Amino acid sequence: MYVGEALIGEGPEVAHIDLMIGDKYGPVGVAFTNALSQLSAGHTPVFAVIRPNLPVKPPTLIVPKVTVQNMKDADKIFGPAQSAVAKAVADSVEEGIIQADKAEDFVVIASVFVHPKARDYNKIYRFNYGAAKLAIKRAMTGFPDVKKVLYEKDRSRHPSLGMKVTKLWDPPYLQVALDIPNWNHMERVVKELPRNDHLIIEAGTPLIKRYGVDIVGKIKEIKPETFVVADLKTLDTGNLEARMVADSGADAVVISGLAPLRTIEKAIEEARKTGIYSSLDMLNVRSPIELLKELSIGGLMPDVVELHRAIDVEELGEEHAWGNIEEIKRIGGNILVAVAGGIREENAPEALKGGADILIVGRGITNSKDVEGTARRFLRLMKEEIDQYRVMTDF
Repeated sequence: MYVGEALIGEGPEVAHIDLMIGDKYGPVGVAFTNALSQLSAGHTPVFAVIRPNLPVKPPTLIVPKVTVQNMKDADKIFGPAQSAVAKAVADSVEEGIIQADKAEDFVVIASVFVHPKARDYNKIYRFNYGAAKLAIKRAMTGFPDVKKVLYEKDRSRHPSLGMKVTKLWDPPYLQVALDIPNWNHMERVVKELPRNDHLIIEAGTPLIKRYGVDIVGKIKEIKPETFVVADLKTLDTGNLEARMVADSGADAVVISGLAPLRTIEKAIEEARKTGIYSSLDMLNVRSPIELLKELSIGGLMPDVVELHRAIDVEELGEEHAWGNIEEIKRIGGNILVAVAGGIREENAPEALKGGADILIVGRGITNSKDVEGTARRFLRLMKEEIDQYRVMTDF
């Protein structure tokens, strides 16, 4: 069985095709027979024909995705959409995309989307022809392979999603920690921060302790497309707190490395279930390396390890707690390493050179008289912005 999908066009006439190609005596053949013999109101299948009384080969069944409500809807399916798919199948055989000697053995089922508001028959035809042709080619060539899917999964954005789901696939990043428990002040900071794909906002522990995890929603209202971390420093009930963070709309939960091992594991496991990141804060952990080795035994590694010097310790003038980043990455594989505490403009390049993926900066930005300017100076150390809004018809 071969499967393919393609989206081509714009506006109400946009075409989306899902299709299956396979042996008439195999599972696709069974589905083909069932579709013809078990009709569904508003989704009646129709043979793709070059012209009346001349069905295409391989035999192709068109199934409307959108319920056909009236004759105007039926005309679009039986007219330009049907003709377009039939021509695409025939051309694919002629061009060798589908082998001619398989035309009697294969059957095709094409699920076709035609918007009720589509009006331009020329566009309906051309977009559906292009989508069907591309879907057939992708099906017969096995596109995409697993490597392509894994490469694109965090880089691409679904155009109909209505929101942006940001993933941390292109480090380094700047994480601005909102760790002052005064929302009026922090709200101003969030509004002044520049929009940038390499910017992360952290709802700091003091802020969450005062206002609860609902503060995440307020941050998202101002910067809806920004990656937001909820720094709970979870010490117990790991699964419960990770779920709370996910439900609040945050993109990551911070777990304390001082928590019991089982708590850390349950928090990481719940984060994976809900599709958010888990960040393990090594504040006051004697041996981050040993803790990661313990976690690796159970296979539940965090997405981010945070090497953190406490604010109270920072006041004593102690050096940064960046630790052995190289060793952490060796144990953690694809793990990201964040550094916090004492990150300033002058030593930020040194932290990046040492292997840091995320620079966490708090009061150096949040107490700045020029929040935007200070943040932009840090961001200049990062990369160019990422184009995640892509509708790609080929790769």
